[in-house]
Amino acid sequence: MENKADYIPQDEPIDIRRFVIKIIRYWYWFVISIFITYAIAYIINRVNPPIYNVSSTLIVNEEKKSSVDLLINALDRYSARKIIENEIAIIKSYKMAYKTISELKDFEISYFSIGRVKKPMLYKTAPFKVVPDTTAPNLTNCPIYITILNKTEYRLEIEGLFNVKKIQKFGEPYIDNSFAFTLFLNDDKGLESSYSIRYYFTINDMNALVKYYQDKLSISATDKRGTVLILSTSGRVPEMEADYLNKLMEVYIQSGLDEKNQTAINTINFIDEQLSTVVDSLRKAEDKLQNFKLNNKILDVSSEAAAIKQRLEKVQSEKAAIDLGFRYYKYLQSYIENKKDFREVLAPSIMGINDPLLNSLVSELTTLYGERSILTRNAQQNYPGLSLINAKIQNSMESLKENIRQIINTANISENEINKRLAEIEKEIQRLPITERRLLNIERDFKLNDKIYDFLLQRRADAAISKASNVADNKVLDQASAQNSILVSPKSSRNKMIAIAFGILIPLFVLLIMEYFNEKIVEPKDIEKITKVPIYGSVGHNEKISDIPVATNPKSPIAESFRALRTNLQYVMRSKEQQVICISSTIVGEGKTFCAVNLASIIAQSNKKTLLINLDLRKPKIHKIFNINNEKGLSTYLIGRSAFEDVIFQTHISNLYIATSGPVPPNPAELIETQMMGEFIAKAKNEFDIIVLDTPPIAIVTDALLLAQFSDVFIFVIRQNYSTKAFLKLVDDLYYKRNLTNVGILINDIKVNSYYGYSRKYSYGYGYYGYGYSSSEGYYGETVVKPKRLKRIINFLFNKKG
Repeated sequence: MENKADYIPQDEPIDIRRFVIKIIRYWYWFVISIFITYAIAYIINRVNPPIYNVSSTLIVNEEKKSSVDLLINALDRYSARKIIENEIAIIKSYKMAYKTISELKDFEISYFSIGRVKKPMLYKTAPFKVVPDTTAPNLTNCPIYITILNKTEYRLEIEGLFNVKKIQKFGEPYIDNSFAFTLFLNDDKGLESSYSIRYYFTINDMNALVKYYQDKLSISATDKRGTVLILSTSGRVPEMEADYLNKLMEVYIQSGLDEKNQTAINTINFIDEQLSTVVDSLRKAEDKLQNFKLNNKILDVSSEAAAIKQRLEKVQSEKAAIDLGFRYYKYLQSYIENKKDFREVLAPSIMGINDPLLNSLVSELTTLYGERSILTRNAQQNYPGLSLINAKIQNSMESLKENIRQIINTANISENEINKRLAEIEKEIQRLPITERRLLNIERDFKLNDKIYDFLLQRRADAAISKASNVADNKVLDQASAQNSILVSPKSSRNKMIAIAFGILIPLFVLLIMEYFNEKIVEPKDIEKITKVPIYGSVGHNEKISDIPVATNPKSPIAESFRALRTNLQYVMRSKEQQVICISSTIVGEGKTFCAVNLASIIAQSNKKTLLINLDLRKPKIHKIFNINNEKGLSTYLIGRSAFEDVIFQTHISNLYIATSGPVPPNPAELIETQMMGEFIAKAKNEFDIIVLDTPPIAIVTDALLLAQFSDVFIFVIRQNYSTKAFLKLVDDLYYKRNLTNVGILINDIKVNSYYGYSRKYSYGYGYYGYGYSSSEGYYGETVVKPKRLKRIINFLFNKKG
């Protein structure tokens, strides 16, 4: 025999088979959910304006390098990456975006057409053009509505506080305190198709538009060491985004070329300034020399004077070079004193100064100023890198100042030496005849200015050639094209797939939660998971009006289920001494009285004298079912006011008698505990074959447990989809700890279509009715009209009876 104390209820995971059947049963949930989510996806796809992504590719710093430079760059990955990051920062800068937008005149005004659902943006396709008056104020980002009436007139509407509604002519300026603009028709061909369409336009705020395009621009390098950048942006009109990218690349490349030409431009400007002073001196010296020769009729000098002249010209060339050097040093000093941007300074080598340290310091300062400019545009003032660069600039500036002082000192020494040599030559000139001496002095000034002039002209020509030969280091690899744009949103197909997925997952999740938190008894397996109490039988849902369907419809399926229960009880009550069946439940509403009445009725129909005792003294009901007076009953018997025979009533069902409960007493439990109760049961056993006790729910009162001592079989009624697993644990506790004998469970109110697969095939051991319920026609004496297949499926899925 099984040891009750050794049994431990087992918790099992969710029954997959039952869950799948539940999903099939609630298929319409999924259909409704998918319909709703799909409709939402359709609305999103329909209402949201399409956003397109447009991209282009750009090669930066594509300059010719020697093999040594290429090797160094390959090793210095950080430096190469830094250059790329700097170029990305330049392209994304506000200055670059502002210059780009400024050159795109079509971006000043945004045009829209108003449809039933969407408001598509028009770019170069609007039937009219707005020309704002730049000399007057124009309120930005305010919609101005236009309706074209004919080829000459349109209706102008400005809503809100303005409340403007008037008819305007094309080409007629509109001016008020907030707006000043003129509308022109682009083309009157096919204009009739635009008459029924309402348009609106907005005058864009330049700063906001620049920030908008600056923020949405995306730039990425193809790889860590590559110099190819991918520029991309997204917007409602792909042609507009393509134009922006192409113009941005054009502005960026031109900016790089302008920066590259800036050195040549600065050189030419500097030389032009020097030439303006040299030309005057040269012209004066030339005029003086020519006049002297004409007045003195001297065409040439003697051989001695020629030799002195040759030496003089050589020294003067050296002096001219030193003078140019002094001019450049003063130029540098003015840059330092005025704290000008060193990115535009002339390199020393351009002026023929080949001092390595000076060239290095000027080049270093040019680089540092460039890096600081990039950081200033893209970093905050307290950025640590900016402070570091400022410190480097200060150190380099101090080094440059010291270097210039040393160079000037060296140049002064050289100039003194030249002046000494010139003084010696002057002494030799003094020995020449006065005419030749004066001629040499005049020629000396002329030659000095002439050499400086020639040198400057040569350098200017070199700078002009350099400027003309400069090409941009950066170039466009792929232009942005609207035809190659990619639809970013809404992703119609993806949204529909997501909608279908959510349409399936939402009800699936709800069903899973319902299944997980479902505490109702649904099928025998739920009972088996919690308790080992045997199941004596099951009773179907009573669709009849009568409370005693076994009597009114003896051939019905529900009557057959009680017959099966009666048969199963014969195996439990094997001896004649076992006569008392106690029927109870855990809570009110599980149908224990219904089961007690019908069980007693079906037993009586088997020619056994049966007594049904209503021991639910608090809420008596059986007397109402049989329409019997309840003035006398068990309560009056237990207090000695009625005899045994007075509380026993015969019913209209053969062999069935009932003992009514009588008036509701104030102390039912105390009455049941009296000796009179035992005497009543003893008398009943002598006169009746079977006694059925209808007792109160055990989870509410203890009356049923007090009557357990008289019972030979104790049946707990569990109602499908009503009784909870928690109350079933109470039954399990009574079974194992109270040591009740022949305890069993009766499953009541089974609805076939909701019984998770048990509706068609029930266990014979449990005595489940059914036995192929779907083919029961002819067995129960009822006319079963088989519905059509489609209707049977619908009835099954929607839990309806066919």
